[in-house]
Amino acid sequence: MRLFQTRPGDDGLPGPERALAVLALITGTLMAVMDTTMINLALPTIAADLNASAARSVWITNMFQVVCAAFLLVFAGISELVTRRRIYLFGLGTFMVGALGAALSRNLEMLLVFRALQGLGAAATLSIGPSLYRAIFPSRLLGSALGLSALVVAGGYAAGPTLSGVILSFADWPWLFALNLPLGLCSLWFAKRALPRDKPRQGSFDFLGALLSMLMLASFFLAMDAVGHAASFGLVGAWVLLTVASAVGFIMRQRRALYPLLPLSIFAEKRFTLAVSASGLAFIGQGLTFVALSFYYQEQMGLSPLETAWLFTPWPLGIMLVGPLAGRLADRINPSVLSSTGLGLIVTGLVALALVDETMGVMESLWRTALCGIGFGLFQPPNNREMMGSLPPERSASVSGVMSTIRTVGQSFGVAIVGAALALGFEVQITLWLGAVTSFLALLASLSRVSLARRALVERRASSGG
Repeated sequence: MRLFQTRPGDDGLPGPERALAVLALITGTLMAVMDTTMINLALPTIAADLNASAARSVWITNMFQVVCAAFLLVFAGISELVTRRRIYLFGLGTFMVGALGAALSRNLEMLLVFRALQGLGAAATLSIGPSLYRAIFPSRLLGSALGLSALVVAGGYAAGPTLSGVILSFADWPWLFALNLPLGLCSLWFAKRALPRDKPRQGSFDFLGALLSMLMLASFFLAMDAVGHAASFGLVGAWVLLTVASAVGFIMRQRRALYPLLPLSIFAEKRFTLAVSASGLAFIGQGLTFVALSFYYQEQMGLSPLETAWLFTPWPLGIMLVGPLAGRLADRINPSVLSSTGLGLIVTGLVALALVDETMGVMESLWRTALCGIGFGLFQPPNNREMMGSLPPERSASVSGVMSTIRTVGQSFGVAIVGAALALGFEVQITLWLGAVTSFLALLASLSRVSLARRALVERRASSGG
C-alpha cells in the first residue's frame, strides 16, 4: 500500500512501523468519535433510567464537550514538554477509566464526573492527533495521511448512531460506555509499540496562559450553550463577557510569555491563517446544519431519532468516499483549489437543503445531504494539509491544537446560531440559509490563498527534485 512504502530521503517512520502507529490513532479516534455520537442518541434512555430531567440529562453531553474544549490547547502545549507519545497514552488511559466509571454509574452526578474524565482524555488525544500523523508519515504523503484521518472520523460519525440503536435494542445503556474498553486496550497496545518518540522541548510551561485558555474556551462553550437553550440575556451576557475578558488576557499573555502556550507568530503565515479561517467558517456551517436538520426531520417531518440518524448518514459517507482521494490529490496538486471546489459543493448542497419543504420525499433530502458530505470530503483533507504543511514541523503541536480547537469552536457556534434563531421564532430553513452564508465566506477565504498555495507547491516540488 502506498501509505506504507518507504522511499530514500523519507522523513517520518519507516514504512512497516507506520501501520501499527496508524492503528493506534485509528482505534483511539474511533473510540472518542463513536462515544460522542452514541451517547447523544441514548440521552433519553439514560435520563429515564437515572430519573433525570431532559434539561439535566443534556449535561451528559455538555460536560464532556466543555472539558474537552477547555483542555485542547493546554494538552497541545504540554505535549511539547513531555512528548506527544506520553500525552496520547495518558489520554487513552484517562478516557478508558472515565468510560469504565460511566458504565458503572448509578446516578447522574456520578455519571457527570466520569464524563468530565472522558472529556479530559479525549482532549489529550484529539489535540495532538493531526501532529502525530505528520510525525508518522513523510511530508510527501501528508495529504494522504490526513485524508485517512478524515475517513476515520467520518466513519465514526456514520457508525455511532446506528451502533447505539443496535446496542440499545438488546442491552442497557452502560454497554455503550463499556464498548470503549476493548477499543481502548487495542489502541494502548498499538501506541506503546509504535508511536514515535520525539524529544521534549526545553524551557518552562505557560501556566497562566493555560489557565486563561481553559477559561476562555470553557466560557465560550457555556455561552454558546446558553444561547442555544434560550437562556436569559443576563446569563448569556455574563458568559460572553467572561469569554471576551479571558480572550483578551490570553492574547496579552501570549505576546509576553517566553514560552507561550500558543505562539501567535504562527498566524503571520497567511496560508495558515486563511486555512484556519476557512475551517472555522465551514465547521460553523456543519454544526448549524446538523442541528437544524435534526429539528426539521423530527418536528416538521415527524421522523423518529433513529430515522433522523439514518438521514444524516449520506454526509459522513460522502466524506468517507471522497476524503482519502482528496487527501491523496492534495499531495500532487494545489490543495486550495480542491478545498475551494469542495466548499462550492457545500454551498450548493446547503442552498438545496434550504429549499426543501414537507411536500418533498426523503430522497429529496438524501441527495442534498450527500452533496454536502462529498463537498466536505473534498474540502477538509486538503485544507488540513494546508494548515499542517504551511508551518515548520516543530510547530506541529501548536497547529494540531488550533485545528482541534477551531473545529470545536465552529461547531459550537453553529449550534448556538440555530438555538438563537429558533428561540426568536425563525423557521429552520432560515438557519440553513445562514449555514450557506458561512460556507460561502469560507469559500472566499479559501479562494484568496490559491496563488499562495500554488507557489508553495512549486517550491515543494523543486525541493524534492520534481
